[in-house]
Amino acid sequence: MTRRVVTGCGEGGASTFVSDGPSPWSASFVSIPGFQVSMLWSTDGPDLRAAADFADTGNWPESWVPTAGGSRALVVTFPPDSVFMSDSFDGMAAHREQMAKLPGLAEKFEVENPGMHTTQTLDYAVVLSGPIHLELDNGQTKELQTSDIVVQRATRHAWRNPSSSPATMLFVLLGVAS
Repeated sequence: MTRRVVTGCGEGGASTFVSDGPSPWSASFVSIPGFQVSMLWSTDGPDLRAAADFADTGNWPESWVPTAGGSRALVVTFPPDSVFMSDSFDGMAAHREQMAKLPGLAEKFEVENPGMHTTQTLDYAVVLSGPIHLELDNGQTKELQTSDIVVQRATRHAWRNPSSSPATMLFVLLGVAS
C-alpha cells in the first residue's frame, strides 16, 4: 500500500503535517490478483485554494475520473497479462468488481477491446517500476521502463504488462472539457 503524507496550514498559517498513512481510497481486486489502485488525492472544480483546503473525509469520490477542472492522483499496480490469460480468470467477475470499486472509470473500459478506454483527461503517467506497454489505436505500442513519463492527451489507450512481474505507475489526471 502506498504511503500518503498530506500537509496543510495550522495555527497562524504555519505549515504542518495533516496526515501520514495509507490512502483511504484503495482497492485490491480478488478477481484480478495483483491489481491494486490507490487514489492519493481528489479535487473537483477549478478552485485550487479549495483543493488546498480540502477536508479529507475519507469518503470515496463519486468518480475516479475528474470532471473539468478537477484532478486525481493515483498509484496503480498492474499484474502481468498472464493473470488475464489464466484458465481461472473470470472476466465477468472482474468487470463487476471494477464497476463496484472504480466508479466513473470502469464504465470507460470497452467490452469488445478489454483494457482499452478513453477519458476526458490530460494525464501525466510516471512508470515507478516496469516495464509496461502503452497501446494506442491500430495496435501501436511503446514499451516503457522505470522513470519513463507519458503525457496522455485524452486518447484511446490501454496498459499492457507482458512481463512476469507487476508494474506500478503514478498517474495525475486533470479533467478537461469535452
